[in-house]
Amino acid sequence: MILIADFISEFTYRFPSAASMLPWHFTTQLSEIISSAIEILDDGFIVENNIAVHRSALIETGVVIKAPAIINADCFVGAHAYLRGGVFLDTGVSIGPGVEIKTSYIGSKTSVAHFNFIGDSLIGSEVNFEAGSVIANHFNERKDKLISVKVNGNILETGVTKFGALVGDYSKIGANAVLSPGTILPRGSIVKRLTLLD
Repeated sequence: MILIADFISEFTYRFPSAASMLPWHFTTQLSEIISSAIEILDDGFIVENNIAVHRSALIETGVVIKAPAIINADCFVGAHAYLRGGVFLDTGVSIGPGVEIKTSYIGSKTSVAHFNFIGDSLIGSEVNFEAGSVIANHFNERKDKLISVKVNGNILETGVTKFGALVGDYSKIGANAVLSPGTILPRGSIVKRLTLLD
């Protein structure tokens, strides 16, 4: 069993009903979870077409946000970023120019520099992604595209073909590093620049 809260301390506070969900089940259901959460937001958010943006968030020119999405207080989303497939940005997240995020939870005070891709992932608080780093979410090159994960030396089959990573709080991902589908990083992990985690 893998508990998201063992990697992301704020997760249970944000999503108490999902506390026992496996990470790949959570990302699979994230669009529905966000849509339900939008219905109970307070008037600090501007909600339009199933997209909720806190009044204190700064969204630069050319950003594309596809429903559903929640962008919390004090977030920054840089020019020409692309958020799709169900994205939840917790408080104080910074998304740089040209970043693409698909179906992911991004924890508070995390910074995603610029020209990054994060797909079908759960990212902890105060994580830093340097420029050009990627979380791949699909094995394009394989005939068998099902994703497995390795936790405490044990291989777990996810049963899904789209899952990126579970990245613990305070981790640092170096420039142009690539996390392969199914990557699990404990809190405080450091991935050096140009690394391929496979």
